[in-house]
Amino acid sequence: MRIRSKRVYIDESIVKATIEIENALIKEVLPYDSENIDIDYDNNLILPGFIDIHTHGGYGYAVNSADANGLSAFAKNIIKEGITSFLPTTITDTKDNLRNILKSISETKDKHLPGKDGADILGIHLEGPYINEEYAGAQLISAIAKPDIDELKEYINDSNNLIRIITLAPEKDINHELIKYCATQNIIASIGHTAATFMEAFEAVKDGAKSITHTFNAQTGFHHRNNGVVGVALRNSDLYSEIICDTYHVSSDALNIFYKCKDKDHAIMISDSLVCKGFEVGYRFRMSNQNVEIYDDGIARFYETKEKTIAGSTMKMNEGLRNIIQKANVPIVKAINSCTINPARLLSLDKNIGLIKPGYDA
Repeated sequence: MRIRSKRVYIDESIVKATIEIENALIKEVLPYDSENIDIDYDNNLILPGFIDIHTHGGYGYAVNSADANGLSAFAKNIIKEGITSFLPTTITDTKDNLRNILKSISETKDKHLPGKDGADILGIHLEGPYINEEYAGAQLISAIAKPDIDELKEYINDSNNLIRIITLAPEKDINHELIKYCATQNIIASIGHTAATFMEAFEAVKDGAKSITHTFNAQTGFHHRNNGVVGVALRNSDLYSEIICDTYHVSSDALNIFYKCKDKDHAIMISDSLVCKGFEVGYRFRMSNQNVEIYDDGIARFYETKEKTIAGSTMKMNEGLRNIIQKANVPIVKAINSCTINPARLLSLDKNIGLIKPGYDA
């Protein structure tokens, strides 16, 4: 099969090109005026598939429901956003529930055929339970636990070694024992839902933490004398850092600053989406034993709290890309890389996904 466009993202440039696909792989990148074209996309952009490493669900599915049929349906739904692979992301829950969730995802992945059955399940992002209740956000406070290597080993076994990322609060991890253990298991320790100071986060990175979870949200902020976790993300241009690009969790101006501080290879756009993604304004549901509603701005909020606290995102990845280019004025290379090759590199999958290049997944 051959497809072409006058706007194809190859080698960090927008060029005219024809792409030949065979057996679900990119066989060759050819000149635009090649013959035997099956589909001509004219001026529409052809991009590498988006990789969402932090999503709690959407379209009626919640990861913590441990619903195998729901996960399969979700994987098919997110294709329309341009997502071709993802990490189902848990939220803090009881040990028994988490074990059931991990087993369910593992069993679903065993039967899942990427492409035919929707976006590829690359693994699991375990958000919590080893976090700080002061910055719990939408996480279930009663289920927050102390970092425990033996318990994590059980989770790893339950998931059939599918845990790729774990979000934790480093100040709760004594001597960073869990962070160091994760490094031996090829699990990415990501700093999030944390009250860590700048130096506590900085030392965690030195001891093996590889990423910052949803930068600016549920962590110590940046002050000119107390620089916080945000300061670590902004100072270290080569530290992988997630960011939600709906312009509500993080303003357009803050998005602009963030992308200016990061190099082109280490910013990672995430959806952080909830079960309600794809639903209309006014939709209500339960999360972490609290009532949540989608407001007029499209944001899911705990409607019974005085501050109407943000519960999570309803953002679609294609909308996020449009936001950072059109509203935050982020250069197109930094923008596209943040939802394609950068998450692939973080997961050490950049030899197979994230680029339009011969031999890569199509």
